[in-house]
Amino acid sequence: MSCTTEEKPEWLRVRAPSGEKVNKLKQLLLSERLHTVCSSAACPNMGECWERGTATFMILGNQCTRACRFCNVQSKMRPGPVDLDEPLRLALSAQKMGLKHVVITSVARDDLPDGGALQFARCLKMLKSVAQSTTTEVLVPDFLGSMANLQIVIDEEPTIFNHNLETVRRLTPRIRSGAQYDRSLKVLEHAKLLKPHIRTKSGLMLGLGEEDNEILGALKDLRAHHCDHLTLGQYLRPSSWHHPVDRYVSPEQFLSWQKIALDLGFSHVESAPLVRSSYHAEIGASS
Repeated sequence: MSCTTEEKPEWLRVRAPSGEKVNKLKQLLLSERLHTVCSSAACPNMGECWERGTATFMILGNQCTRACRFCNVQSKMRPGPVDLDEPLRLALSAQKMGLKHVVITSVARDDLPDGGALQFARCLKMLKSVAQSTTTEVLVPDFLGSMANLQIVIDEEPTIFNHNLETVRRLTPRIRSGAQYDRSLKVLEHAKLLKPHIRTKSGLMLGLGEEDNEILGALKDLRAHHCDHLTLGQYLRPSSWHHPVDRYVSPEQFLSWQKIALDLGFSHVESAPLVRSSYHAEIGASS
């Protein structure tokens, strides 16, 4: 259905996460000067994920060198310097939070020669040292296609390697600033070639104006490039500047796409309106 109003359907109306544990963890992150996608994006799944022992940390600051039409992160061509103490603070906070699965993502840092790859590696290495039983997942930018920078991250052997395709081929130039559809597929493929035992993962937002045949084409492209896990969720417009919502995809349609994806050979699929990249990520770490 076409979206002619900003009013959300019932299945997207959820209560903001709250409670004593959520508030305590927010205070811990504030005191340690750490960003999580969970709290920065006011994710409706935050309370559930934190209770299950999963959180998504956003490293390398909260200013991005790109300006994607779906993302609410502030854009800046020259963000601040790399915080070399951040990996230790992240690892110790993960330990204090009792996390079983840690997801590490970042803004795009095209201003850095390594694209931020070394900071990902430092965080993974520190987590292994401080919280040895914690499984890890990275959700990385495309590093402008640098396979050398990709290798810096993959050599630290995260449990899951994630890079989001975000949308279908036709919409990529309009939606993803500085990104290329085929380059993203090559990032996923190369990660699998470097470390075949590491699970690869990607995700798509639905409701940006894609057609069903384009979604199917993107899923087939991901499988052809050896992507193991998949997330599908509803795109929600952060502001009037961002790309408008074309349609709200029903929960039943998301279930249908989940079945299609599993039939295509994905080993783990999360598909529902409120699914985000790290939703139930700890399940994928063991599947």
